[in-house]
Amino acid sequence: MSSKLDLLQGTLDVMVLQTLATIGSMHGYGVARRIEQVSGDEVLLNQGTIYASLVRLQQRGWISAEWGTSDNNRKAKYYAITASGRKQLAKDSAYWHRLSNVMSRVLTMPAEGGL
Repeated sequence: MSSKLDLLQGTLDVMVLQTLATIGSMHGYGVARRIEQVSGDEVLLNQGTIYASLVRLQQRGWISAEWGTSDNNRKAKYYAITASGRKQLAKDSAYWHRLSNVMSRVLTMPAEGGL
């Protein structure tokens, strides 16, 4: 069994923005669990990691937060993507698609000279 993936700088923020854009307003624990679920448990997020990302995104104005009540009747902060967050997500998504395509081409390049 392989180890869990280490995330490259900036990838978690894109994952959080995409999750909020797709699912809608969620609390931090829900965002983390959804990312883990979608990744097939290849990415595991601890509480400190997800909340550091949420604070960073909120400070940049890419997400907003408001207090609400969770499913288990506890007070929780709910996060939602903002208009500027959607713009940033589009920019970051284009970058990651481009990088992924380049990496795919490099990793599948044919050997030259029979090497």
